[in-house]
Amino acid sequence: MPEAPAEVRRAARVVLLDPDDRILLMHGFEPADTSRTWWFTPGGGAEAGESLEEAARREVAEETGIDAFELGPVIWRRRSSFAFAGRRWSNDEWYFLGRTEVTAWDTSGLTELERATTAGLRWWSRKELLETRETVYPPGLGGLLGALLEAGPPAVPLVLDSQDE
Repeated sequence: MPEAPAEVRRAARVVLLDPDDRILLMHGFEPADTSRTWWFTPGGGAEAGESLEEAARREVAEETGIDAFELGPVIWRRRSSFAFAGRRWSNDEWYFLGRTEVTAWDTSGLTELERATTAGLRWWSRKELLETRETVYPPGLGGLLGALLEAGPPAVPLVLDSQDE
């Protein structure tokens, strides 16, 4: 069993939308069991002294190669705790809205662990998210994206259900 982390990591994630309101997701897998896969938004932990906004911009640039995007407000928050790559990760996740005109990505900035556990990236429509049987994080992303596109960003971030796996 992976060890419990010493502290909760502050993480910035980005709901990055293209001109067609598609969301860019990364396809990850567990290195110990490559049949266990899921889709998730770009993002990751804030480094020491880094604001969540700075972390969001850095993570999107590193993971997708896209650095030309408008970073909007925090739209969602959630806590997550899960085992991955031999350790337990506990995150306080802040989801920012992002908009870009760029649809081509470049994964050359991925870390060693990300390169070893990322199968690729893909733009998803709301309809595709609602119809998929694949695992997507956060859960219910198709409905969340639909509400966001219909009503715009919430006045205060929506607190999503916690994930504890």
